[in-house]
Amino acid sequence: MSTSSKTSLALAVALVALPVGACGNSEEPGSGDDPSTPGITVYSGRIAPLIGPAIDMYEQKVNRDVEVRFGDSATLAAQIAEEGENSPADVFFSQDAGSLGAIDAEGLLEPLPRDILERVPARFRADDGDWVGVSARSRVIAYGPEVDPDGLPDSPLELTDSEWEGRVGWAPTNASLQGYVTALWLLEGEDVAREWLEGMVANDTQAYESNVPVRDAIAAGEIDVGLINHYYVAEAIAENGPDYPVQVHFPPDDLGSLVNTTGVGVLASTDDRADALGFVRFLLGREAQRYFAESSKEYPLIEGVEPDHSLRPLARIPSPPIDLSDLSDVEGTLELMRDTGAL
Repeated sequence: MSTSSKTSLALAVALVALPVGACGNSEEPGSGDDPSTPGITVYSGRIAPLIGPAIDMYEQKVNRDVEVRFGDSATLAAQIAEEGENSPADVFFSQDAGSLGAIDAEGLLEPLPRDILERVPARFRADDGDWVGVSARSRVIAYGPEVDPDGLPDSPLELTDSEWEGRVGWAPTNASLQGYVTALWLLEGEDVAREWLEGMVANDTQAYESNVPVRDAIAAGEIDVGLINHYYVAEAIAENGPDYPVQVHFPPDDLGSLVNTTGVGVLASTDDRADALGFVRFLLGREAQRYFAESSKEYPLIEGVEPDHSLRPLARIPSPPIDLSDLSDVEGTLELMRDTGAL
C-alpha cells in the first residue's frame, strides 16, 4: 500500500476550536504558573466526551488552558499535512494509529524521549519513536440475544455468507472500521479486501454513522450482529447491568479481533515542546490511565493500572502481529471503500 502524502484527503469534517479550561496547581514539567499565558493547542480525533475530562485534569495540574480542535482523525491528519510547519497544533491526539503513521511519514512529528516511550509496550508505539499509544481497544463482533454464540463466525470475512444477509451492522465512516479495512488490505492484499467489502454491501449490511448506533440497533433487535469496538458494549453493561442484551465475540481467524490504539504525537513545528511533552507524560500517568480504564472501559497501557475486571485480558485477544504504523494509507482505504460502494 502506498505511503504517499495524505494531503489529498478531503477535509470533510470542520474543525471546532474549543477551550476545555480549568485552573489548578502546576505539577507538570514545563508548565506555567500564569493562567493568562496561552497553553498548547491539541488537535483531537477523539470526541469531547471521551477526552475532555482528561484534558480538564491536565489543565488543573498545570494552571493553563488547552485549546482543542476536534475532528475526524484522518481529516485532522490531512489538515496537519496541509499546514506543515505552519500548523498551530502542538499535539495530535488520534483515535487510531494509522492517522499518526500518516503524518509521521510526512516527517511532521518529532521523536519522543525515551522516558515516555518506555512507559508502554513496544507494539503500541512507533518504531521510530515519533508517537506513542495512550489506550487500546479491540474490534469485536457484537451480538444480540437471538444469536447462538456457537454459530458466530470465526472470521468477519464470513459475514458475507447468505445466512447473515440483512442482519449485520457497521459504521463505514468511522475511523476504527477504516483502520480494520486497512489492516485487511495490508495482511491479505487488495483483492481480498475488495471482495469482502463488495460482499458486505451485496449482503445488505446496514450502515450506521458510528459504533454506538450499531450497538443500540442490536439491543433493539433491528439487527443481530455488528462490527464495533469492545468498549461500547462494556460501557452499556456497566450502565445497565449484566442483563444488557448485547454481548461480544472475539473472532480468532484472519484479522481476529484487531487491537488498535489511540495515540499521541508532538508536532515537530511546536513552539511549546516542554508543555507538549508534559501533556503526553500526563496522558501516560496513572491518573489519566485510570480515567480511560474506568470511564470508557479501554485498556490502559502503562504498568500498575489495571483494565476493568469485566474485560478479557489484552494478552488473550487474538490479534494479528501487525505494525500499527503501517495502517497509514487512509486515502487508499477510502478510495477502495468508495469504489465498492461501502462509502
